[in-house]
Amino acid sequence: MAIKIIVQNKKAFHDYFILETYEAGMVLKGSEVKSLRAGSAQLKDSYVIFEQDELFLLNTHISAYSASSYNNHVPERRRKLLMHKSEINKIIAQMKEKGLTVVPLKMYFKEGIAKVEIAIVKGKKAHDKRDSIKKRDVQRELGQAVRKSRG
Repeated sequence: MAIKIIVQNKKAFHDYFILETYEAGMVLKGSEVKSLRAGSAQLKDSYVIFEQDELFLLNTHISAYSASSYNNHVPERRRKLLMHKSEINKIIAQMKEKGLTVVPLKMYFKEGIAKVEIAIVKGKKAHDKRDSIKKRDVQRELGQAVRKSRG
């Protein structure tokens, strides 16, 4: 399976604890797919909402395709997510819990089809974010020390 990652939401890993991830398809227009193939998308501040037994992706910016003419898309329109009914019901049940939300982690092409990886997340408090930064810094320093000792 050839997977080509278009964009990742690095802010989500900093701001949230990732509890569970799912893969979803998206309902896209032609100019959106071409723009994604060019790599012009942004997941910062994106989130997923539930409406009438369906999931929608909001605040995801897919830039207008420059070679498209009059039938270009709106960059931040809401996009329907395609998933199995059982997965949607599972996500909805978890969204109803206090403090849990759904955010996109990354967009990618899997066998030529645009997909989005969404995750059920719980928000981090300020001290949790500081702990994550400390752990990341310690890991970086250890890696540098190991590389230095080898060379």
